[in-house]
Amino acid sequence: MIKLGEMQELEVTKKVDFGVYLKSPHDEKGDDRILLPLKQVPENTAAGDKINVFVYRDSNDRVIATVKRPKIVMGEIAYLKVVQMTRIGAFLNWGLEKDLFLPFKEQVGEIKLNGEYLVGLYVDKSDRLCATMNLFNVLRTDSPYKVNDMVKGTVFSLKRGLGAMVAVEGKYLGLIHEGEILKPLHAGDVVEVRVSHIKEDGKLDLSLKDAPRLQIDKDGEKILNTVVKNKGFLPLTDDSSPEDIKEKLNLSKSSFKKAVGRLMKRNVIEMTRDGIRLADGSKKIENKSTQRPNRNLNNKYAKTPKRK
Repeated sequence: MIKLGEMQELEVTKKVDFGVYLKSPHDEKGDDRILLPLKQVPENTAAGDKINVFVYRDSNDRVIATVKRPKIVMGEIAYLKVVQMTRIGAFLNWGLEKDLFLPFKEQVGEIKLNGEYLVGLYVDKSDRLCATMNLFNVLRTDSPYKVNDMVKGTVFSLKRGLGAMVAVEGKYLGLIHEGEILKPLHAGDVVEVRVSHIKEDGKLDLSLKDAPRLQIDKDGEKILNTVVKNKGFLPLTDDSSPEDIKEKLNLSKSSFKKAVGRLMKRNVIEMTRDGIRLADGSKKIENKSTQRPNRNLNNKYAKTPKRK
């Protein structure tokens, strides 16, 4: 079956003066076939050859093939530039001769000529390819990722009480939960995230943090470095407010408590009524505050250095 809006391998079934006709390799009778114009046909093409093409509708509304890959295909999103504004919508440059139509009903926010907007691709009721800025329905949920895989994505929507919606690698739907976001995110931001959970429907839960054990070490490094820079003392305790902790360390209270607990078990710090102090065996690092602490805290601070 020939699929509109996708790159696919089709078989040459007939050569004519103005191009070649292509069919799906699974279509034995060749009833469903489309034209690849002559200027697009690779040199020395013969009947039976297979060609990788994109299928769309041309300016005459005919289903046609091209060897060009547009800037966006079904299941992907991309920034496309507005090249024309009309009463019924906008037209976008997607790398083909016929511009891509973005209907008014599929627009989000104000659209301006020459502006670039993040869009996906869909087939409308008239069986035509159109663009949409409502990306929830166009991103895929069949990603190949596993929990703890590191991926890149683009933030495309922010929902209060929910979090940041992310297009992972421009193809897959993911969410950074609101509680994971410590610094402001904006639509269009590119983030490196960890897959923290894969839901039954295939949607990805994402985290801006590394895997839990490694993140505690990184958070611990941040706390320890701050203590050292403050001459061995940091006025934060278990009773400190989340706002105070975030202001001083840019950590959530939960992350702060986990990291502090880990540092205390390693005898790196002590928690007093007034705040955090370096443990006796760690005070020698106070004069090395300009050096970056080793990420492997377990190796550097697990044992108290022997006194000479």
